[in-house]
Amino acid sequence: MTQPDAVPVAIIGAGPAGLAAAEAAAAAGAAVTLFDAMPSVGRKFLLAGKGGLNLTHSEPLDRFLARYGGAAARLAPHIRACDPAGLRDWAAGLGIETFVGSSGRVFPADFKAAPLLRVWLRRLDRLGVRRRVRHRWLGWAADGRLLFATPAGQIQVGAAATVLALGGASWPQLGSDGAWTGLLAERGIRPAPLRPANCGFDVAGGWSAPLRERFAGAPVKPVVLSFGGQAVKGELMLTATGIEGSPVYALSAALRDAIARDGRAVPELDIKPDWSAERLARELARPRGSRSVSSHLSRATGLHGAAAALVREVLPPATLVADPARLAAELKRLPLPLAAPRPLAEAISTAGGVRFADLDDWLMLAALPGVFAAGEMLDWEAPTGGYLLTACFATGRAAGSGAAAWALRNAAPCG
Repeated sequence: MTQPDAVPVAIIGAGPAGLAAAEAAAAAGAAVTLFDAMPSVGRKFLLAGKGGLNLTHSEPLDRFLARYGGAAARLAPHIRACDPAGLRDWAAGLGIETFVGSSGRVFPADFKAAPLLRVWLRRLDRLGVRRRVRHRWLGWAADGRLLFATPAGQIQVGAAATVLALGGASWPQLGSDGAWTGLLAERGIRPAPLRPANCGFDVAGGWSAPLRERFAGAPVKPVVLSFGGQAVKGELMLTATGIEGSPVYALSAALRDAIARDGRAVPELDIKPDWSAERLARELARPRGSRSVSSHLSRATGLHGAAAALVREVLPPATLVADPARLAAELKRLPLPLAAPRPLAEAISTAGGVRFADLDDWLMLAALPGVFAAGEMLDWEAPTGGYLLTACFATGRAAGSGAAAWALRNAAPCG
């Protein structure tokens, strides 16, 4: 086992939180080495930006902070120090212009993640940040050194300060597999269980073969999905086992927790949100003539394809031929009994992780002085829309600054 020179600050995990931590620590004057298990850095960041990198959101900051639910108070100081306007200024400093979309979401002008990552890495190079890929963290040696598996064998690295930015457990093929939970447990730190967030759900009993075979992957839009006093408009996507899409992701925490508590959740779907129940009833009351029920429904309401198939799937046949007012009311509140969230590996993000009670104000683990945590491995969750990346950047910067201050105070690395 080789033992390379010790480093002042080790950042483990090269996603957005780790990169932000490296930048903050290096800018504060610390020598930084960035380790990642994958062959290249920022893999989940790049994939998340494949359809358009949603960097942050432009809504008022108080409303923005409320998106983090029970974790908002602990995240607020870090996000206020790295707020959406500040993130846009930071991107501009890299030469990446941003714009606000119609939904309030903020994107790079070319929508892409790769150009931003390239110039960011060049900045880190100028700051002297060293990168070590194909270094999988294995925990700590008895003397406190960091253990890594590398292509050349296992190595030990001493560090005055360490930032753990290892992600959650979604998309494990990109490097965030949640294995760190066991490594922390060995040191007496028990993270909150990792759970899927911003995820799809399986419908109770599954779809019928016709719907599954013909419409899996088809969108139904626009719709309004309601649950627990919240209503979200957007595009629903039918899957082979259930539903996903932006309204589902926005309600996923409430749906997931209801299923864990009650065994199932039943959100309601307004499949014609731009029409009132009265208008629906009026159109449905027109003479059907010789048309089939399906044809009449399609002609009267404009519901066809996946939307019409979903209506037939959910509503009993008797309801489809009921009086127009009753059918119209049902189309405004289609029940969708859900049995389970999709597996964590498929989720966009992760809930659970290192508890804030185990961290100080600089995100250092009280039980492991000099060890900081940041990003998605912390116990918070938020909807899509730029909130996930913003919190990763903000906590990464905070942890990196804290690690630099610790390392500069304790200049001799352990081991």
